[in-house]
Amino acid sequence: MFEQTINVERMEDLVGLFGSFDSNIRQLEEALRVSVLSRGSELKIQGDPEDVYKAARVINGLLAILARGEAISDQNIRYVVSLVEDGEEEKLGELAQDVVCVTVKGKPIKPKTLGQKRYVEDISNHTITMGIGPAGTGKTYLAVAAAVTAFRQKRVSRVILTRPAVEAGEKLGFLPGDLQNKVDPYLRPLYDAMFDMLGGENYHKYVERGNIEVAPLAYMRGRTLDDSFIILDEAQNTTREQMKMFLTRLGFNSKIVITGDVTQIDLPGDRISGLKEAAKVLKNVKDVAVCELTARDVVRHALVQRIIRAYEDFEGGKPERRGKTAVLRRNVHPGKKKP
Repeated sequence: MFEQTINVERMEDLVGLFGSFDSNIRQLEEALRVSVLSRGSELKIQGDPEDVYKAARVINGLLAILARGEAISDQNIRYVVSLVEDGEEEKLGELAQDVVCVTVKGKPIKPKTLGQKRYVEDISNHTITMGIGPAGTGKTYLAVAAAVTAFRQKRVSRVILTRPAVEAGEKLGFLPGDLQNKVDPYLRPLYDAMFDMLGGENYHKYVERGNIEVAPLAYMRGRTLDDSFIILDEAQNTTREQMKMFLTRLGFNSKIVITGDVTQIDLPGDRISGLKEAAKVLKNVKDVAVCELTARDVVRHALVQRIIRAYEDFEGGKPERRGKTAVLRRNVHPGKKKP
């Protein structure tokens, strides 16, 4: 059995590294098939040589996170392990940057993965940014954080949040209340993010003044949006006509962020997703960025990553099965009887 020793200078870092009831170290040991023991200020890593080398690099990466004043979470551990396995742990230092926004409770919001960092930079450097990726990658939350920052710094005078009110198996007509009451559930994630950033009292104050608007996509038709930060969420459920209509709302001194997950399209089968088409049409247009996030950028529960990968594997096998089905169907002639 191979062994490597790491010296940890500060006891606080050692406590933070091990976590509550040694949960962090147990997660690391399970992920890399090693044993980690603490002897005073020394950490002894035991296991196969390759696994020990990886574990040492992961621990050094986690210590770098602690040195920035951040707490270690299970997401940190999963992400640093994935960087080490891909030989990219040196890029971890790139995440040590200024926060995107500070919530009303004083919590700093900043990118937790390299994909999120690239997404935030695209928003900062482009007039239109498309953030495409699976659930849990922070697409909407980071976009709202960037919008609130721009509003606080008076770079824009309005923040406009919109979504297409597309039914995901449910029917709007069965919801109680008027039209606004019916579409509010579809806009709830946007409300929640704004409440985190601004607090309920400030949010309602800005809504009354017209500085913040949260509305269904249909309300955007016929408008020109100047001096605004506009976020279109769940854009995979826009039609090509809706997407074109929305993009042409762009006015002077405005910025647009479009987010969506092309694996969760709720449109009827014969309708083309406006987001998928726009990402292809605009990918080479100047001042438009298309940022693709992956399961690696998921910052929710570890099971979310596994669910996304399971669906990706399942969907990856579908074309072949569909092809076989199509061949069978072409050989069947409805209405044609055997002689």
